[in-house]
Parts: sequence; structure tokens; C-alpha cells
Amino acid sequence: MKRRFAAFLLGLLLTPLMAAAGHAERQVTDQLGRQVTLPDSVSRAVVLQHQTLNLAVQMNATGKVVGILDQWKQQLGANYARLAPELAKLAMPGGLTKVNIEALLQLKPDVVFVTNYAPAEMIGQIEKAGVPVIAISLLTAPAGEAAKVSPVVADEEAAYESGFAEGVRLIGTVLDRKDEAEALIATASAKRRLVAERLAAVTPAERVSAYMANPDLATYGSGKYTGIMMKRAGAANVAAELQGFKQVTMEQVLKWNPAVIFVQERYPAVVEEIKTAPAWQPIRAVKAGHIYLMPEYAKAWGYPMPEAMALGELWMAKKLYPERFADIDMQAEADAYYKRFYRTGYDSFH
Repeated sequence: MKRRFAAFLLGLLLTPLMAAAGHAERQVTDQLGRQVTLPDSVSRAVVLQHQTLNLAVQMNATGKVVGILDQWKQQLGANYARLAPELAKLAMPGGLTKVNIEALLQLKPDVVFVTNYAPAEMIGQIEKAGVPVIAISLLTAPAGEAAKVSPVVADEEAAYESGFAEGVRLIGTVLDRKDEAEALIATASAKRRLVAERLAAVTPAERVSAYMANPDLATYGSGKYTGIMMKRAGAANVAAELQGFKQVTMEQVLKWNPAVIFVQERYPAVVEEIKTAPAWQPIRAVKAGHIYLMPEYAKAWGYPMPEAMALGELWMAKKLYPERFADIDMQAEADAYYKRFYRTGYDSFH
């Protein structure tokens, strides 16, 4: 009888411990500074932000992704599907600023990734349904700025440097890809050092003036990674006085008169417009033929991507200062990166 009673007591003690072990939890801090409790092991993630989706692909974690944002093709580019064809088969229960909660819950996610500027109501709706939400910004920003589309920070370069590493590590931690996350950070850091060393002697007055052209005369000023990308590549962004992604006038572009014009890979029609439209012809970059369609890996987005930091900044620096990077073979650089992180060669080099 005593032995049976002792066994009964032991069972009472072990039952909650065993239950806890079966439903282990952990806490992480997302990039809005929120404490998020999530399962110790995540096997079903919904990703409603293209930057996080791109990073999940590079970390070889798409096997854990069960749902993605509806605009992933538009945001990642027409050619991206070749790098992760499995994405085309996934459900799309929402986007950057909206969610279909019924469709989301049908996927039974362990966690949902959203952008830092996802509406508070959207995040609250998902959390009330019992699903943890992690916001990613790839930027370290003060509390009052963290949830904005174009956060204002005291030191942009430092904010993106630390925020990039923090965000990549967070995604790697949640998806159990810590080693891949560290490899991405290390690769980006190494290539950035190479660019910095070769441009160390370039004075502010010697920097090449450059403009980032988008459809409808939109461009990037400060408060976005694109501006940091241009700065690190040795460019003087003529639109630096602006904050965020802004539409400008042709008169303003003529006044800036940039020596080089860059165009994102997804907007080839903009290149043709600049080359042929009469209004653009007086600009120095057009006269000299210095209009460059950026390669896919440059990813001149608002947020930093590791391939943009490892390859895009190097490509841009080589365009601006060809003599300083004459020994750099961008096709070889891109192939090596893509084989390491996308598990395929880079086959659409511009």
C-alpha cells in the first residue's frame, strides 16, 4: 500500500513536468522591443514580410514555412521563384499590412513574422487568436520610431549595422537556423570591410553624385537602407536631404544633376524612359551613359539584405570607382554567394 501511494505521489509530481516538457516554451524579443513567448521548436511559420521570407530561403528554412505574403512575387522580383520554387505552392493568408485571420488559422502556425510597420490591430488580431507574432525591421530604432515605415534614428549606419545582425539572428533563432544566420552575417561583414578599405582614401568632395531612380519620379532619401548602401559604396546620394521614399519633380532631378543613375532590377522600363525621354537628356549621367540597372542581388530595398551588403554594395562601388575594383569579378562573386546560400548559381547577371 505504501509503495502504491508513493508511486501515486511521484506520478502527481512528474505529470506537470512531463506536460511542460511536451509543450516547452521560450521567450524572444522582437524588433519592436516586444517580449514574445513561442514554442521551443517551430515547425510551422507564416511569413508576412518579404525580407524575412528572403532570409528564410537563404537559411534553407522554407521547409518550416507554411504561408507567405500575397505580394511576394512583386516584392521579391519576377525571377525569385527560380530560387525557391516551393513558395509558389504555399498559402497566402495576408500581406504586409493585412491578414485574413480565418485563412491564417487554418494553417495552424506556431509563429507569424510581420514587418515592423504592420498595424497594431493586425498584430493584436493574430495574438488574440493565440498565435505569437514577431516583428522584423532589420534596424535598431528608439521606441517611438520602431513601428514607422521610415524610422528616424540618430546614426543610420550604426542603426542598420546592429539591427541587421539582430534581425537575422532572431529569425535564425526562431527557425532553428542559428549557424546559417551567423554565416550570412559573417559573409556580409567581410565584403563590407573589403569595400570600406578600398574607398578609405576617397574624400567627401571626391564622392560620385548618384540618384536612385524609381517609377513616377520616386527616389530614396535618408531613413532607408538604400541611402546607406549608396553611402557605403562611395556615392553621394543627391536626395539625402529627403526622408524615406519620396516622389520628386523633374525640376529637382535636373537641379541635382547626378553623375550616375541607378535603377532597381525590377524596373527595367525606367532605364529606357531615362535613356529616351527628352526631359532627362541634359543630366550628366544620361549624357555619359552612366545609367545602371542594378543586378537582382543588389536589392536596393528599404531594409538591408545580406546579399545587398555582401554583393550589391561591392557592385555599386565597382560601377562608381572601376579602377579601385578592377580585379573584382562580380559574376564569380555572385556565383559563390548564390551557391552557398541559395544552393544554385547566379544565372541572371546584368
